[in-house]
Amino acid sequence: MNKDHIKNIIFDLGGVIINLDTQKTASEMRKLGFEDFEKSYSLLNQTDIFDLLEKGLISPSQFRFEIQKQLPKTVSDQELDTAWSSMLLDFPAKRIELIQSLKNKYRTFLLSNTNKIHYDNYNTDFVSVYGCQLNDIFEKAYYSFEVGMRKPEVDIYQFVLKQSHLNPKETLFIDDSEANIRTAKTMGIQTLWIDVKNGEDLVDKLIGF
Repeated sequence: MNKDHIKNIIFDLGGVIINLDTQKTASEMRKLGFEDFEKSYSLLNQTDIFDLLEKGLISPSQFRFEIQKQLPKTVSDQELDTAWSSMLLDFPAKRIELIQSLKNKYRTFLLSNTNKIHYDNYNTDFVSVYGCQLNDIFEKAYYSFEVGMRKPEVDIYQFVLKQSHLNPKETLFIDDSEANIRTAKTMGIQTLWIDVKNGEDLVDKLIGF
């Protein structure tokens, strides 16, 4: 990667900017009576329910209805949303400060596989801590549930490049998913993989930018 050629930076959200703990969602779901959540999650995933939610092709209400079927008792929408969103942790200040500082030198964007329930949750948290919308720290934010596509599908990368008039050779894409990185590379986009599972952090990886 040649830093001198970079004019645009596209950031992933989960794991890169916001900390995640998917085990917390599994734990909270079990408290609602969703036994063996991990196994059931895999089975539900085969029905594409999570993919459809992230693409905005089913509503949060439809998603809750399908999850409710797995529970032994009726729970409120708020209880379900809270459990589902418990994987969302904090936005470390050092990362937010870094992104804001990079806006002085680069065009910055967000590209996230996310759903409306999570979006509402973490954006509320972000506003309470930083006093502005998450979208405000980027030139443009692209969310899978709004555009009807998700990573690592080629279409969503093509969409972002076209919509924001980006030259892939001048664009750096940062993500913690190797699959998402691989697709970006095939399109000539510069890439930076953050190995979150092994403790890598966005701030350390962008030293020198």
